[in-house]
Amino acid sequence: MSTVTATPPAQPLAAPERGVVAPKVSWRVPGITAAAGLLALLAFGVGAPSGAHSRFDLSFRTDAVQLSPLVVPSQVTNIVIGVVCLLIAAFTVAQTVRRRRTPMWLLAGFGLLWVFAFLVWAVAGKQTSLVDLLQGSLLLAVPLAFGAFGGVLCERSGVVNIAIEGQLLVGAFAAAVVASVTHNVYAGLLAAPVAGYLLGLLLALFTVRYAVNQIIVGVVLNVLAVGLTSFLFSAVLKPNSARLNTPPLMQPIAIPLLEKIPVLGPVLFRQTVIVYALYIAVAVLTIGLFRTRWGLRVRAVGEHPEAADTVGIPVNKVRWRNVVMGSATAGFGGAFLTIGYIGQFGQEMSGGRGYIALAAMILGRWTPFGSLGAALLFGFATKLASVLSVVGTPVPSQFMLMLPYVLTVLAVAGFVGRVRGPAADGVPYVKG
Repeated sequence: MSTVTATPPAQPLAAPERGVVAPKVSWRVPGITAAAGLLALLAFGVGAPSGAHSRFDLSFRTDAVQLSPLVVPSQVTNIVIGVVCLLIAAFTVAQTVRRRRTPMWLLAGFGLLWVFAFLVWAVAGKQTSLVDLLQGSLLLAVPLAFGAFGGVLCERSGVVNIAIEGQLLVGAFAAAVVASVTHNVYAGLLAAPVAGYLLGLLLALFTVRYAVNQIIVGVVLNVLAVGLTSFLFSAVLKPNSARLNTPPLMQPIAIPLLEKIPVLGPVLFRQTVIVYALYIAVAVLTIGLFRTRWGLRVRAVGEHPEAADTVGIPVNKVRWRNVVMGSATAGFGGAFLTIGYIGQFGQEMSGGRGYIALAAMILGRWTPFGSLGAALLFGFATKLASVLSVVGTPVPSQFMLMLPYVLTVLAVAGFVGRVRGPAADGVPYVKG
């Protein structure tokens, strides 16, 4: 005898409750891409001088193998790029209507195309070196990237590090003095993270141990670093410049075979130890934060310290370690300013780079790779401003000088305004 089981009738879909507001669709990305695409087509394309050509050198003058320069017709090239940018903008509109995200690789490609269109328009009828532009962008991004890495280490554990500016400054000071006294550039390189570490101890003491407002402590430490280094520069370094402020410069080390890669080889693989350390740091931090037990504990402390405490994770101990580690990382980046780039210490030479590093960290979504990409973006904007001011472009020089800072504000406010940082970021943990 068989048993028949009755299937219950399908329930009708419940109607949406009254008063429930559907999530708003953000038109930020489609709007920005459409406006940028129109600008590339009309201003950079149609507005480019008719018959002019843009010339880009693809190798350094000292290279053994000289590549032929890239010469493109300015107007035609930018009209094609403008059309492609508008097609990408139309795709972002379609994705937004479907409530889907546009792939990041496509937006990155859009940005590269738009920047190349701007370069073609700005250099129309002139000549500039593309490899020099890329190398300068990388070098300018180094202290920003290390500062952003220091911020990532601190904020992933729940401590806001506003003192990156001061950590870069004391790192640059220590590297210059120690390298000058010892006549050893690597001794200066080791002294820089120690100086950042010492400033990080103060940051950890007041924010973790005594639960003082983290923003206020960071600002105070920045003022302390500026005042202390400025006093020592005027009272000690300036009268004894030949002995205390003439550090040797790091020399580039070429990696065989890799440096022979066209265009990118000399840019990426003919660099100093600090730049190579940057490549290693971004990989180590990414693996450490997202693929190890240590990284899981750090992120747990930054997201929900109470829950982390209940499973036996020493919250304040983890925060203390990350703060001093992040401060040492930022101090290491400060060494680049003196022994890796300029060759001497100057008063307040960090020049606001610590705050730009904070913006790079936010734009990079509190990840090492994202922070590096944002640092490269800001470095490129700074280098581009100096290159185009020398070449001479239709863009006013004052606008080019403020371009990196305008780009910082637009990037943080326009693209990542709704990105959520670690939930417990900036909140002291006092165990009840």
